[in-house]
Amino acid sequence: MNASAKPQFLPAILLAVAMAATVGTALGFQYIGGYIPCALCYMEREPYYYAIPVAIVAAIAALINMPKWIVKALIAIVMIAMLIGAGLGTYHAGAEWSFWPGPSTCSTPVNAVTKDAGNLLSDLNSVHGPSCTEAALRVLGLSFAGWNVVASLIIAGVAAWGIRRKG
Repeated sequence: MNASAKPQFLPAILLAVAMAATVGTALGFQYIGGYIPCALCYMEREPYYYAIPVAIVAAIAALINMPKWIVKALIAIVMIAMLIGAGLGTYHAGAEWSFWPGPSTCSTPVNAVTKDAGNLLSDLNSVHGPSCTEAALRVLGLSFAGWNVVASLIIAGVAAWGIRRKG
């Protein structure tokens, strides 16, 4: 006889919605706001891209009353992904604050991109994205990377609540 997993439905669906909103906000700043992400910014999105489907599967598993341990294991995967995301954001924010060096492959400022169409083809091979060590925007003192740490930790906390939730 299966122990009901329905109490984990709410945390699982909250996880999926929160992660989609977080990465959706990043995509909005990119495509609507015009903020070009650096290589680390793209890397910080990956845990969301992997964990959103896992959270959706967890919600469906809870809804169809699969064994509770399966749902909790899926939620635990989401939690681990968000802790990895928090680690990536911490590394990125630390590089922005010059606590440690950023990756050497991510050091060209945005304004290095040519404005001359004749140089465009040659610049494609030599010019890279924006610098990982310069915050494009700070809100309440935190860069996008810093806010990713906050969001990732909150989402990981929701996942921990979902794992511990009794039903």
